Amino acid sequence: MTTRHSIRNASTRPRSITALALFLLLCASGVWAQPSGGPYGPLPQSYPLPQTGRVYIVAPDGLADAPGTLAEATTLEAAISRVVTGDAIVLRGGTYRTGGLQLNQGITIQPYLDEQPVLKGTRLATEWEALRDGVWRTRWTTLFPAQPLGWWRREREGMRTPLHRFNSDMVFVDGRLLQSAGWEGELGEDAFYIDYDAGYVYIGIDPTDRQVEITAYDIALHRPSRRVHGKDSDRRGPTIRGISFTQYAYRAIDIEGDKPSTLVSEEPTDDPLGVSDPGQHGKAVVGTTLEHVTISYCSRVAGYFRGDGLTIRHSLISDTGTE
Repeated sequence: MTTRHSIRNASTRPRSITALALFLLLCASGVWAQPSGGPYGPLPQSYPLPQTGRVYIVAPDGLADAPGTLAEATTLEAAISRVVTGDAIVLRGGTYRTGGLQLNQGITIQPYLDEQPVLKGTRLATEWEALRDGVWRTRWTTLFPAQPLGWWRREREGMRTPLHRFNSDMVFVDGRLLQSAGWEGELGEDAFYIDYDAGYVYIGIDPTDRQVEITAYDIALHRPSRRVHGKDSDRRGPTIRGISFTQYAYRAIDIEGDKPSTLVSEEPTDDPLGVSDPGQHGKAVVGTTLEHVTISYCSRVAGYFRGDGLTIRHSLISDTGTE
């Protein structure tokens, strides 16, 4: 009623006030407007236990030789090695610091009910040596030095992007991503430096009573086309629901095609390189599905997803690239 009355009597008001009201209305519409087709990103879900195939229950504190039941959860690594086509891995909530998992069977990976499992590619750094000038260091064995791809030319890019930015290592302090530095003298509370020759990570913030995480894996889940865990590939992609992947050096998920996975030092191209029949491609792994998945803080890309029938819905991909 008020809106219709205002419009009907607008001609009785000064034009400047009418114009101002219209301007404010347009601004408000822009603030509150949302893209059509939403909502977007993961939505809260409760996942019932699958009713087909064998179900393996895993937990962050599971035991490798446990059967994988609610009473005796196994590890994610052990379950990955056991599953066959049609099985399911159900994750209890919590943090799984793991990576390099290889799977070539079409299975389901999901949470237990509404619990929130998170796969992290970092480990906690707890042993620090205090140096001078507010610098601390720790020895670290899982490092990921890398070089830029062919587009980087020193005469063009050297003054814009230092080479250390292409290394894949990441350091987090209380969940905050630090930026790489070129040497110890550049360190502050927001930076880290790595001496790759000696195997040390340096930071410029006191690690006492803080959670410091450093990358230990360059991938969470790798779906190769070859034989793994004593099983041939069934050519079916996994169905992954409700899982978060974060803090991986390079990428979180890699679904191979006929060509093996791309190394971090290679151009991320795949066959075909020329014109060919589409029916000859995308058949090595078919039907990969990601639903309500979060992938964040991977130092190069979120993942490589090859094959026909790929579905990604209600998923959030963020902060996955250094270049």
